[in-house]
Amino acid sequence: MKAQAPEKLKIVDSHTGGEPTRVVIEGCPDLGFGPLSERRDELANRHDWVRTSCLLEPRGFEAMVGAVLVEPHESDCVAGVIFFNNAGYLNMCIHGTIGLAKTLEHMGVIGVGRHRIDTPVGVVTVELRDDASVTVDNVPSYLYREDISVEVEGVGLVRGDLAWGGNWFFLVDGQGPEVRFENVEALSGYARRVLKALESSGVRGEDGGLVDHVELFGPPADAHSDSRNFVMCPGGEYDRSPCGTGTSAKLACLFAKGVLKEGELWRQASILNTVFVGKVTDLGGGKVLPSVTGSAWVNGESTVIIQESDPFAHGIYHTQ
Repeated sequence: MKAQAPEKLKIVDSHTGGEPTRVVIEGCPDLGFGPLSERRDELANRHDWVRTSCLLEPRGFEAMVGAVLVEPHESDCVAGVIFFNNAGYLNMCIHGTIGLAKTLEHMGVIGVGRHRIDTPVGVVTVELRDDASVTVDNVPSYLYREDISVEVEGVGLVRGDLAWGGNWFFLVDGQGPEVRFENVEALSGYARRVLKALESSGVRGEDGGLVDHVELFGPPADAHSDSRNFVMCPGGEYDRSPCGTGTSAKLACLFAKGVLKEGELWRQASILNTVFVGKVTDLGGGKVLPSVTGSAWVNGESTVIIQESDPFAHGIYHTQ
């Protein structure tokens, strides 16, 4: 849907471990005051031009994650947020939540301490620390199915675990190209083929949830981490950060398998070798509450100007 008149969106940019977050802080159309899941659907169905205008070329690029800052539905939250990327809307995004926390600090909304943020999948808690890092207490996470096999075209049999960390992940350890930055193109092609195989094989999360992330693991590059990952996101771009929801899914799997104890730290490095530090609290019933700590930096403020005469006012689509 296109705007009926010239529009302006005020945005703040940041990056978390190399992964960008673009937050719309002013100018988004009224989405109502219902639960965040309802407002996400309103944004998607009636005002998707906000997402495409911010993230697609010529203003954005494929790897960028965006968010709209809204009033929270839950009264004890300091803010509400709806996340999206080049392909659509995300259930939750921890790197984006870390970036949002630093954006709210930049705006003077929050300071050092703990704060609750409303999201479409529930309330998450962020802690802005004295050392400028941010810890996010994510939604309950869990290992759903262990050791699943899928036949991947051009690859063969790939085995992995299916877990929820705020998004659905297929986690593969020790298969595929070596997890290192020089192999980004090979890793991307491999992960996209795995995603396609999951879809064609009918592998789904609980209640039919779409498995739209693939996470590949390899040994750490140095002594500063316990593992290095490569995460393929919806839309065909890889996560430059260690991926917070992917780290949560990994923590849930490690705990379920007895590899990680409650409160024990796990240092997850990204393909860029930036690190998130995670731990879990046992919630019982096979679920854990992951806490993920990372750092973000605000790196820009700007105003998106949308003019009806501009043929690419709402972004350049791949179908054009």
